[in-house]
Amino acid sequence: MKLRTKTFLAALALATSGLASAQQSLLNASYDVAREFYKDINAAFVPHYKKATGKDVKIDQAHGGSSAQARAVADGLDADVVTMNTTTDIEFLADKGVVAKDWAKRFPHNAAPTTSTMLFLTRDGNPKGIKDWDDLTKPDVKVIVVNPKTGGNGRYAYLAAWGYAKKKGASDAQAAEFVGKLYKNVPVLARGGRDATTAFLQRNIGDVLVTFESEVESVNREFGKGKVDVVYPSISIVAENPVAVVERTVAKKGTGELARDYLNFLYSEQGQEIAAKHNIRPRSEAVLKKHADTFKPIQLFTVQELFGSLSEAQKVHFNDGGQFDKIYTVK
Repeated sequence: MKLRTKTFLAALALATSGLASAQQSLLNASYDVAREFYKDINAAFVPHYKKATGKDVKIDQAHGGSSAQARAVADGLDADVVTMNTTTDIEFLADKGVVAKDWAKRFPHNAAPTTSTMLFLTRDGNPKGIKDWDDLTKPDVKVIVVNPKTGGNGRYAYLAAWGYAKKKGASDAQAAEFVGKLYKNVPVLARGGRDATTAFLQRNIGDVLVTFESEVESVNREFGKGKVDVVYPSISIVAENPVAVVERTVAKKGTGELARDYLNFLYSEQGQEIAAKHNIRPRSEAVLKKHADTFKPIQLFTVQELFGSLSEAQKVHFNDGGQFDKIYTVK
């Protein structure tokens, strides 16, 4: 009986110690198309953290539309970190007091360890001969794009087209006319990036899909290589992927150091290599150069350069009654 009791207690102690070591966990609330990227990041971070600290850690993921995820965190989702595809979603959380007001200064490169840009995916062989933004305004070209009022993917596509016109010397009025022509060719606005890809490849709608460069790898993985041609326009936009610690959660859970270590790992050479593998542009010049075949040279402009900030662009272009509402009538 005593032996059984000792054995039971020993087993209980072992189970308890196992639970204790697994108790430190971190939840990353992120945007939908980054799901596979963060699976690989987490698989690399767990042993990295164990080696550095001797501690076990469990990383959980929550994915959805970037803005929807931000609202979920604001409403109480206990994420330790947020990793988004548009700064306005983290600014929204900063305004709610959920992340630090100066979140953009807490990590390098305005707290955006990676970037992407907007490019075109056409049907195999590019039957419409699409080469640049001008081609998207031709009467016989149907364009699939995300609604800029509901998704970061769509906002960047709209701003990239507007910025292209401005870089070619257009006035604001001419840029509005140009973008208006493009959106006249949009048969239906997609809700988000995955919805747009599904419309283009599964429902076979449209001649060209405007999307993030990082979506190329997802398309190849999900639908098979050779289904689309990748077309880089002459000019496009830098789309930053910002990150932040959720101060409200880490204060409650005591996971602040872990959360910061996790986000800093994204800037490490290993983290940057994983980004490159997923067609997400690394900030590291060395890693970017190493993957020059993946990331074609392209003339890029920033949101700040032409629009001040994403928040300013939101007010001018995407809020109700803004420029987008003036040029697009919902079909």
